[in-house]
Amino acid sequence: MELAQDKIDLIEKLIRANRKFINNEDLYEDFFNEACKRSLPIISTISSDATLEVYLRKVATSSILNVLKDSGRLRRTRNAYVSTKEVSLSDSTSYSNIYSDIKVEYEPIDFDNGPEDVAIKNEVVNLVTDFLDKINKEEPDKQYLEIYKLRYREGMTQSEIAEELNLSQSEVSKRLFKLMQKVKKSLND
Repeated sequence: MELAQDKIDLIEKLIRANRKFINNEDLYEDFFNEACKRSLPIISTISSDATLEVYLRKVATSSILNVLKDSGRLRRTRNAYVSTKEVSLSDSTSYSNIYSDIKVEYEPIDFDNGPEDVAIKNEVVNLVTDFLDKINKEEPDKQYLEIYKLRYREGMTQSEIAEELNLSQSEVSKRLFKLMQKVKKSLND
């Protein structure tokens, strides 16, 4: 299976717009190949252009991070990813679960301010809000709405949410993943 040219152009645009691309332009081909490889299995299942762009932005970011780590230019520390030029000796200890505190930042979809775009944005927000209310009523014990608010409105990490709700970090991760699957499915239906 091959990617259509519009998808290739979008991946290229997202890679070049990523702040980690700056000063690492020489690795563009690696970034691009990694992003294409990661997006290929699921790209054909996404029908919404807005959802596709958000998904591809996440794929591009994770691809860039992986290539930078593999090339030795980036290293995970306790609090963030830093250039290997900036890693201090105190950060060189190994961590048993280095992925539990990764904070993923989601950038909002960039809508133009035209009346049609505002109406579409409001419709999408209303659909997601209605769906979150519905799923929360169907499964109140899963605390989906509370987890969503803490993660996406308050910006808390999975570990912080786990502590707040007295759950394990892995349980929060599972619930967030399941919630996002349900939201994606509802938007594509």
